[in-house]
Amino acid sequence: MNIQVRRHCSLLVAAFACVSFGSYAQTWPSKPVRIIVPFTPGGGLDIQARLFSKKFYETFGQSFVVENRTGAGGLIGAEAVAHAAADGYTILFSSASLAVNAGLYKKLTFDPLKDFDPVSWVSSVPLVLTVHPSVPVRNVPELVALAKKRVGQFNASSNGVGTTSHLSIEMLKQYAGVQVTHVPYKGGGPATTAVLSGEVDIAFVPLLSAQPFMKSGKVRVLAVTTGKRSSVLPDVPTMKSFYPEFESDNWYAMFVPARTPAEIVARLNSEVLKALKSPDVIEYMASDGADAVGSTPAELAAYYRREVAKYAKLIKSAGIQPE
Repeated sequence: MNIQVRRHCSLLVAAFACVSFGSYAQTWPSKPVRIIVPFTPGGGLDIQARLFSKKFYETFGQSFVVENRTGAGGLIGAEAVAHAAADGYTILFSSASLAVNAGLYKKLTFDPLKDFDPVSWVSSVPLVLTVHPSVPVRNVPELVALAKKRVGQFNASSNGVGTTSHLSIEMLKQYAGVQVTHVPYKGGGPATTAVLSGEVDIAFVPLLSAQPFMKSGKVRVLAVTTGKRSSVLPDVPTMKSFYPEFESDNWYAMFVPARTPAEIVARLNSEVLKALKSPDVIEYMASDGADAVGSTPAELAAYYRREVAKYAKLIKSAGIQPE
């Protein structure tokens, strides 16, 4: 076969592939789509996934089934999606744990950066820095000053080693230059209870968990961890306003296996952005202490890369090892 004939054949193959992918994307979805949530049912991530599955069904007339694949801090579910066919029938709806795990675990069966294509950043989910009322401080500078005065006497609870609540403690230690003893608990409930009871002095807990206890005076909230103030607590400052590098967002985002047809990614992205404007989604976000975000795939890709690099650096400098 001469060069001209081979070139002609190559062009025909490429053209056929384009037509095939285009027609495939137009008929997608022709069967149920799985939305993999790597954490247990009933949490904020799971409920948001179910809201989107309902919205997608209303648009496409096809089932989007939420499947909870739990274990290993979100790794089991992420692995299932990374190894799934790139055909638009498997979606990963995950949290910032995806970026954290990239730096926390040395040996993974998938590449957290290369094996997923981003769809959209969905929501921003802040933690809040809470202190027990017995701690005589009213703001972050006072807390830092007291911690430096009482060297080694402060302790802080977290949801567990390697969680965003733990890494927020490490950020406080590194950026504020204070010594705080990390006390890991098994989950957000016990970690929140620890600061409520005075078992620990401070904790970074989900905004929704802290909100009812703020009103009763059982905890004092000093700051939110996200880059921007929360719409739920607009008067509470950000940690970033005191320490420019401090940003810890337990964000929720949607991904698909790498090399999923771009047309399908674009359709999913469009539906996510549309759903984020729906009154019931907006209402739930507010009730869950989250802020709707929405992004292009490219914007999520850039943000995700920054998050992976940020947490990898923090984990390495703090010497954190997975349990």
